[in-house]
Amino acid sequence: MSATAGKQGEADPPVPRGLARADFVTGLLLAALGLAVVVESLRMPRFEQLKIEPYTVPGLVPGALGAVLLVLGAALFLRAARAGGWRLGAGAGRAVGRADAALGRLLLAAALCVGYAAGLIGRLPFWLATFLFVAGFVALFEWPLAKTRRERVRRLAFALLFGAVIAAAVTLVFQKIFLVRLP
Repeated sequence: MSATAGKQGEADPPVPRGLARADFVTGLLLAALGLAVVVESLRMPRFEQLKIEPYTVPGLVPGALGAVLLVLGAALFLRAARAGGWRLGAGAGRAVGRADAALGRLLLAAALCVGYAAGLIGRLPFWLATFLFVAGFVALFEWPLAKTRRERVRRLAFALLFGAVIAAAVTLVFQKIFLVRLP
């Protein structure tokens, strides 16, 4: 079953039923989390009485990230709902293998994020910690997709380049635009 047509007349690929259920629940949870983050960021102090730069208010970045999480979670939820993901109990055993692999990727991503926040930040310069995190994250998730040695080298080079670009961009944005001193 195909979803509605995209903006250039292309149809979304069909979502397997097991994944539609997982996406349905995940999208709902992510949208709820994004909404909670937006609400809480709006409750944070704005310091208008101090006449500070509007880009430095504490709730700006969490609010923006929460809004992105809300929009993307809602999009995932709606796409899964159109594919029948709301039928949570039907045919639950078919997607067990895919669900196990997805859980493994989720746990790897969570471990990398905790390692970045608790292990690298504060111990290394921010730009280096961010480079190592992004490059490592991309390399670990891209490596299994490569079939040949040449493709692995290409994917590793991409991960290193991507890590360097993201680390430089994030460092510059925080230091020059948000005026944040980085560890």
